[in-house]
This record gives sequence, structure tokens and C-alpha cells, in this order.
Amino acid sequence: MAAPGDQRIAVPIDDPNADTEWNDILRKHGVIPEKPPSPTPMIQEAIEEARRLAHENRLEGKDLDELDELEDEEDEEFLEIYRQQRMKELSALQKKSVHGSVYPLSKPEYSREVTDASQNGPVFVLLTSSLGTNVESRVLSELWRQAAREYGDIKFCEMRASQAIENYPERNCPTILVYNKGDIVKQVVTLMTMHGVKTNMLDIDNLLVDVGAIPDNDMRVAKRRREVQEAEEEKLFSKNIRSTSDHKEEDDDDWD
Repeated sequence: MAAPGDQRIAVPIDDPNADTEWNDILRKHGVIPEKPPSPTPMIQEAIEEARRLAHENRLEGKDLDELDELEDEEDEEFLEIYRQQRMKELSALQKKSVHGSVYPLSKPEYSREVTDASQNGPVFVLLTSSLGTNVESRVLSELWRQAAREYGDIKFCEMRASQAIENYPERNCPTILVYNKGDIVKQVVTLMTMHGVKTNMLDIDNLLVDVGAIPDNDMRVAKRRREVQEAEEEKLFSKNIRSTSDHKEEDDDDWD
């Protein structure tokens, strides 16, 4: 039989995390562990920091026309800094925009137009289906043309998969090959890893960012993301308005 001093006593504990005088006594004697610090101050600090950054970066991604629309809302000196920054970015893009359209490829020129050309920057190759029934291939071809127009500083190429690789499986079309420094650095087989037939320019933007062809804060990417976010907010607002209106009609019916 254990000595009385060695016996453990069952101390009643309702909630070890509660702020009670009894729990303070138990913590003092090591019966229950110290209460971990509340995460609330850290969460609040993170929220305030996010708000601060959002305010500081509120003009990021806005083009010159959008900046002009803010003349009555923002400090003129502050706006001018961003105008100069945008003009500098646009000038740099114009100098690098040597493409602007999709390059159709043939097998004899593949090495020169793709592998060798990738020494100067990423080259994006789309291998398309030879069948008109491949919807994903048609969707991506259209996005490819839009991307080539918007990103004239990046080379986009297109070629029938069956011409590029003999016996290439039709089920693997469309396929995206990204070359850089002479090597394939990324391969996307079909649009399954994107959004299927609903793949859009946001997915293409993300691909370009992912392989380092453009920075994540590229003004073209930032503008599209903002437009999509505003469209989603408008859609949600309209949905809430309709919901409120429906509830009001139901209430009116109840009074009839």
C-alpha cells in the first residue's frame, strides 16, 4: 500500500482552460498546465496588418485610366507616383512586346522557334487535337490567342500534336509544353488540372506566374483578378438584393 504522501488525489476540474480562481490555484501547484496565451491579440494584429497593406497597395494593378478616375479621392502627389510607375512599366512592356500573336509551328522549325528561342525567355507551346470534336482543345486555342495578344513579351506557339509527336494520344490533347533555357520546365496534359472546358484567362495567368514568365504582381494579372473579384462581389450583391426582395414579397403575402 502506497504511503499517504504518495497517493494521487483526484482533483475536480470542470474546465482546465476556464479563468477561475480554482484553476489559478491548480496551475500554481502544477496540477494543471499553464493556460496557453490567447490567440486573439495575434489574430487582431494580423488583421490590422492585412488592412494596412491593403490600404498601402490599393492602387496596385490599376492602369492609367483608372488612376485618373481617382483624382478626386486620392492625394495628387500620391497618384502621380503611381502614374509614373505605370508609365515606366508600360514602356518596359512595349519594348519587350515583340510577339503579339500565336506562332504556328512546323516540325522542321520546332528546334529553332522553340528550343533555341527559349534561351531568351520562356516559350509556351500548345499541342492541339486534330479532331474538331475536342472541346478542350478549341477552348485553349482561343485562350492562347488572347494570351498572345495581352502578353506580347511572351512567345506563344501552336502545333497539331500528331505533327509534333508521331502517334501522340488524342486523349492527351490539348497539351501545354513550357520551355526555358532549352528544356521543358512544365507540362500540362489536358485541362483536367485547370477547370476543364471552363478554363479561363485567370488559369493562364496563374500558369505564367507559376513558371516565372511574369511576376505575381504583374499589372495585367492584378487588373484581371480585381475585375473578377468585383464581378463576384456584384453578383453576390445582386443575389442578396433578390433574396431580400423575395422575403419581402413573402411577408407581404402573409399580411394579405
